[in-house]
Amino acid sequence: MKAIPVSQTRLEMSEVMTPNDANFLGNVFGGRILALLDLVAYATSSRFAGTICVTASFDRVDFHQAVNVGNLVTCIGLITYVGRTSVEVTVEVYAEDVLKRTRQHTNTARVTMVAVDKDGKPTEVPRLICETREDKVRFLEGKLRRELRGVQRQEFEKHAADIRQADESRLDALIEQTSLL
Repeated sequence: MKAIPVSQTRLEMSEVMTPNDANFLGNVFGGRILALLDLVAYATSSRFAGTICVTASFDRVDFHQAVNVGNLVTCIGLITYVGRTSVEVTVEVYAEDVLKRTRQHTNTARVTMVAVDKDGKPTEVPRLICETREDKVRFLEGKLRRELRGVQRQEFEKHAADIRQADESRLDALIEQTSLL
């Protein structure tokens, strides 16, 4: 399987936001942005892997700015980390007011995608060639995010098991502590 340089993984997709994309405040519905993120992650990862890729997880997605109906939303996907069968796609979202010719960064998301074969079984992905210092930093940050997700999952399960095994008075005490925060 051949290795692919980071620069060859860049994918850009743009779409004008219409009134059908609006939420109850008149801005673009956050779920619409999430759907675009997922599509860009799919296209970026599947092109890189040469096979279908499915969404495994979204890392945190922060909404920095509202996106307005009429804005041109551009999503830029880039492979930033690869494992054996999974890839991390970083997607940056920009909203452009085409009349004023202003553009603002609204979101950054990291999506983990898993490459699958025709039977839906995970399959290996190409290696990633980090060409620049920035590519190397992003790759190592992606590796760190993956490791920390594992640690966080273990910690959560440990604490959740303690909660599930607690008696009624312990649960009440824990709830009381949280209401004091």
